[in-house]
Amino acid sequence: MAELIKPVAWRCGRFYFDWQKNPSPVVMGVLNITPDSFSDGGQFIDPEKALDHAFQMIHDGAQIIDIGGESTKPGVTPTSAQEEQDRVLPILEKLQSAGVALSIDTYKAQTMQLALDIGVDILNDIQGFQNPLKVSIAASSQDVGLCVMHMQNQPQNMQIQPHYDDVVGEISLFLKNKVNDLSSQGIASERIAIDPGFGFGKSTEHNLRLLHRLDHIERSGNALLVGLSRKKTLAQILGSLTADRSIASVAAALLAVERGANVLRVHDVKSTVEAVKVWTSMHLEGLDTTQTKILL
Repeated sequence: MAELIKPVAWRCGRFYFDWQKNPSPVVMGVLNITPDSFSDGGQFIDPEKALDHAFQMIHDGAQIIDIGGESTKPGVTPTSAQEEQDRVLPILEKLQSAGVALSIDTYKAQTMQLALDIGVDILNDIQGFQNPLKVSIAASSQDVGLCVMHMQNQPQNMQIQPHYDDVVGEISLFLKNKVNDLSSQGIASERIAIDPGFGFGKSTEHNLRLLHRLDHIERSGNALLVGLSRKKTLAQILGSLTADRSIASVAAALLAVERGANVLRVHDVKSTVEAVKVWTSMHLEGLDTTQTKILL
């Protein structure tokens, strides 16, 4: 097992998640403003519905809202930058005073820059900031948080026979090298969260091996973000692609927490937050019970 360094904090724009003060995992709510996302495509394409859903997730305990305007499911046709921006930027502006960290889920440099101009707190890039222009945009800010994800190939072809000789080792090395590269560009390590990218260029076997050995991913104090919510792997475990994946998603999230995840990217915020509270109260010593509202 690689030597693990527990993360101290993740600096995200206006927000600072400090796991020394509060070791409980942070829940990131997914807001897909798309017609074709794999789980909730079309449900929140209307701006008013998108805002209502965002505020509901905040009410349910989400501390981060991750806003995306383009589906990245396998085989998807790319969305134009203009269409993506028309979907997400007005919502990002209207949520500025919502009291939670705001993340933009995009791999397009122009969208990142415009979101940064509005005041986004986190840039979430499925391509892992491999483009020098995106690195430059990230480096232009002193405090915006980054989420660096691993993906083999691109959404259009990522699930066509993905191959690894050592899925955990290769992903760990990619993330380590990317953090080192970003740090060399002047981006403080505490601004960087790493994401192994469940479902992005990985088979069910790869995903399960990765979850089982999640605590083997080498970390230099970086927060670990995990997104297993409603993934196809869970449906395959359940034996039906049409199965309700909500309960399975919560179970997978808690397994990820057991193995060191600090941030959970989820669709089902309320049930995940409640499960995390139970896990926290059962596992963490010195818990501040005022935060979990334990009634004696």
